[in-house]
Amino acid sequence: MEQDMKNPLHALNISQTMGLVMARAGLGKTAILVQLALDCMLMGNKVLHVSIGETVDKAKSWYDDILSLLSDGEKVSQIPEIMRNRMIMTFKETSFSSAKLEERLRDLIEQDIFQPTCMVIDGYDFAGGSREALVELRDVLNRLGLRQVWFSGICHRDDRQRSALGVPAPCHEVDDIFNTVLMINPEGGTTRLDVLKCDVQGVKPGTLLTLDPSTMLIQKAV
Repeated sequence: MEQDMKNPLHALNISQTMGLVMARAGLGKTAILVQLALDCMLMGNKVLHVSIGETVDKAKSWYDDILSLLSDGEKVSQIPEIMRNRMIMTFKETSFSSAKLEERLRDLIEQDIFQPTCMVIDGYDFAGGSREALVELRDVLNRLGLRQVWFSGICHRDDRQRSALGVPAPCHEVDDIFNTVLMINPEGGTTRLDVLKCDVQGVKPGTLLTLDPSTMLIQKAV
């Protein structure tokens, strides 16, 4: 597979960030995280996919499904240069903590098994977690040298709480911890990926990307 798959997020010049993708349940947060991860992998970066509350096989199927849409039906296992740049780590919802993640990741790094520069964390419980726990997790990831970290966050239609930037609950009081916040918004027959926050010079909140509503593939910046 040619390594020229272009992610339209390149238009935002996001090369180093702690980012958040928000949406209501079932609207495609994992699909966005996987596209971000695949893009990093194709550029030669090692990516750790942390899945909370899902199995390894479920996470693998997301990569195969997205890659199949972006290529001629290929799977990750068929492309060695991608395969070696990804590792999947799973946690039960009740067992995840920054300390446990740091312990497992340090074991991988110190044993020279896998040293990621990028990470996606799918399924983090923002509603049940504290600000202090999230700050601690951010500090752990900074100490370990992660250049890009992306989280998914679930919001709810009936909760109208918003931060000044428009970031919905339960992340409205922790949006300052993130450099980039993206929001999936279905509207009529289109689906938008709105940039609510981006600490990159020249990128303004209100910039948006469009998504193919049938595949959730990122299309273009507007």
